[in-house]
Amino acid sequence: MTEKRIIEFQKRMKEKGVDGAMIKTASSFTFFADVMWLRPGLIIPAEGDPVAFIAQNEVEAFRERSCVKKVVPYHGIDELMPGVTRVIRQSGLNTVGMDMSVERDAFELFGHMFARLNPKVEIVDVHSLIMELRMFKDASEIERSRRAAQVTDKGMDAALGRIAPGASELEVAAEAVYAMMRAGSERPHVYVNAGPIPRIHAEPRANQRIAGGDVVTVTIGGDAENYYCNETRTYVPSGASPEKRRAFQAVRSVYESITPKLRPGVVLESIEEEIGASLTAQGYSDHYVKGFAHGVGLLVEEDPITTILMPHRRMALREGMVIAAMHAPLAVPGAGSFKIEDTFLITPNGPEQLTKHPMAVA
Repeated sequence: MTEKRIIEFQKRMKEKGVDGAMIKTASSFTFFADVMWLRPGLIIPAEGDPVAFIAQNEVEAFRERSCVKKVVPYHGIDELMPGVTRVIRQSGLNTVGMDMSVERDAFELFGHMFARLNPKVEIVDVHSLIMELRMFKDASEIERSRRAAQVTDKGMDAALGRIAPGASELEVAAEAVYAMMRAGSERPHVYVNAGPIPRIHAEPRANQRIAGGDVVTVTIGGDAENYYCNETRTYVPSGASPEKRRAFQAVRSVYESITPKLRPGVVLESIEEEIGASLTAQGYSDHYVKGFAHGVGLLVEEDPITTILMPHRRMALREGMVIAAMHAPLAVPGAGSFKIEDTFLITPNGPEQLTKHPMAVA
């Protein structure tokens, strides 16, 4: 399947007048090479075989796991950039695309180094060309997403089972991470927000402890063979105040209303408007953060990213997309963060829900 991705990408580069692309971001490298590798480097020419740059003692292991067989080994990181430059010049690539996105690697620094060493090469951004391929999952990717959903559900079950007065957010997250890694997740993500002060992106804190009556929101990204699913549940204890229960029911009613509408042809912005109108009618217009959905795949959050990029809200859903919804929380000061999120595969017959943990109301 990865060979087909490379061929399609080469076709699109030719259409845009791009001679080749230097793939440095980890997720796009994984997409084309079908293997996750730290400090990756991959040149895909518009014509010909791709070339991977791999540390010398890792070459054999890489070739065994990847469809990319043409490899340039390097001894130290100081040899990587000269090797890339040499291949670019030998291949006669005058216009080179780069995936201008931000991930764990120091890509911006790499880009500056590349530009200095190749002053006659025109550098263009091919991120959108890559994401046009990555947004639509093939059968292999869908199968991995389904397994990622099972891993994510296990993590959620472990996290919710650890919620109790006195437990810290970090302890809740630790249970989820342990369960997911036991189930095969290699790079799990967990966010926890406990208590009355809502935090939209809640990295778990060791000093934030759960008190009686606290609402606890847990967001999990679990992976299987590099593909993720995303899930959020909000735990509302039996002793929670009527205000907290009302806020949760508002989120649940919207979730149940909009998720069946995740169908091919539906414009994401139209659903966003419906969410806003519903929450405004329920008195929560000041507490909702726009950006209800995002793609899920080789990253927990990838295109289309309505949470960050407003133009993506005007995209229409298409068959084969894997979408997380509802991503945006209802943040109510004095009550907490309220959110329900699942990962869905967009099919001709409507959304197929991949993550399936029960709602987390005590």
